[in-house]
Amino acid sequence: EVQLVESGGGLVQAGGSLRLSCAASGFTIDNYSIGWFRQAPGKDREGVSCLNKDDGLTYYLESVKGRFTISTDNAKNTVYLQMNSLKLEDTAVYYCARFMVGAECQSADYWGQGTQVTVSS
Repeated sequence: EVQLVESGGGLVQAGGSLRLSCAASGFTIDNYSIGWFRQAPGKDREGVSCLNKDDGLTYYLESVKGRFTISTDNAKNTVYLQMNSLKLEDTAVYYCARFMVGAECQSADYWGQGTQVTVSS
């Protein structure tokens, strides 16, 4: 059974940092493109970052470039999102997702349950 379990969210002041983790089971992350989405209250879910397994490139939402970094630990089968210089507008529920083979960083087929990130002033 494929599972993605996020952790690491919480309350942080603007300018602070958090590292989100996504522990995967039921598949090997090295074989799939994997990434992070977020959804703020009253807004649509948006893609934040993706690691494309085919070309090894990473993609970021324009507003988080230079502040967020996606990485993986294949030994732990875990994906991370390091978030620095957090802003109020980064407040959202963050979801880890696995992308379908052949639809790298395009269509996700499995999602985690989400972890809340709240940035305060």
